[in-house]
Amino acid sequence: MNDRLTNGSIWKDSSGQPIHAHGGHMIFHDDYYYWYGEDRRDNIYVSCYRSKDLFNWEFRNHILTTSTPATPIRVRTNVKLMSDKGGKVNLERPKVLFNSITKKFVLWVHYENGEHYNDAACAIATSDFPDDHFVYHGSFNPYGYMSRDCTLFQDDDGTAYFISAARDNADLHIYRLQEDYLNVESLVGKLWQGEYREAPAVFKRNGKYYMLSSFCTGWEPNQGKYAMADTMDGPWGMLSDFGDETTYRTQPAFVLKRSEKEYLYFSDRWNGSDYFQSSYVVLPIEFNGDIPVLMHYSSLSLGEDSHLIHFER
Repeated sequence: MNDRLTNGSIWKDSSGQPIHAHGGHMIFHDDYYYWYGEDRRDNIYVSCYRSKDLFNWEFRNHILTTSTPATPIRVRTNVKLMSDKGGKVNLERPKVLFNSITKKFVLWVHYENGEHYNDAACAIATSDFPDDHFVYHGSFNPYGYMSRDCTLFQDDDGTAYFISAARDNADLHIYRLQEDYLNVESLVGKLWQGEYREAPAVFKRNGKYYMLSSFCTGWEPNQGKYAMADTMDGPWGMLSDFGDETTYRTQPAFVLKRSEKEYLYFSDRWNGSDYFQSSYVVLPIEFNGDIPVLMHYSSLSLGEDSHLIHFER
């Protein structure tokens, strides 16, 4: 059993293998946390792990690969999972939500064709299970807009939103999803035009909505920023600094809300020269009133009751 994690190190699953879940997302379902993320090895796109305590992760499945079955759900949908030259496409920043109406697990991800980054599309897949039998439903550009770095957010009433970088990353768009989460229903916000924000992560606390993001500097970390709103539709406030000038050498992946008092910032510490040496950093989001505060901690450990997480500098 693992009861301690060191931030910025290579984390391993219960079989001793490195965890491949970068740019990912996490949901809590039937007493397990499911962690989805990028897996760039071999013919793999997205892998899934599960844990009951956030420290001991069991590898479950490669839920998207080059051989994942594909079924279009609307006309003129690109369902290719291989490039025209026979190589892999790019599927980045996978996010998954459970739809309580359809009982489906729905994945959204940034799609590029493997040859260039001009497609700037999103793609979706679904499954009846959190960790197996996903079916790919293809890529598209929401309302014709570019869509790159992305995230999903599910509100308390089940309404879901897809947030992605548009216009060559210059703006962030917020789309409300249809009831089945399989398409956008409306574009409800165009945020911070010309600010070039990416890696969005959204959470809700005390009735207020928060969005974290980073500036576009490739593999190099930069000053993270946050903004607040009273509704997802906005208006959203000004961007304010979050963490230090490099966000402690991280980029946001997602924020996990464990309780009304515990919000965990999950992030990637990228290694631009060797992607597979990229690591993970988890930090608590503390609050000064409504203002989120991010401080650096070198490690985290599991309390005796398997619920409380302790952070150490």
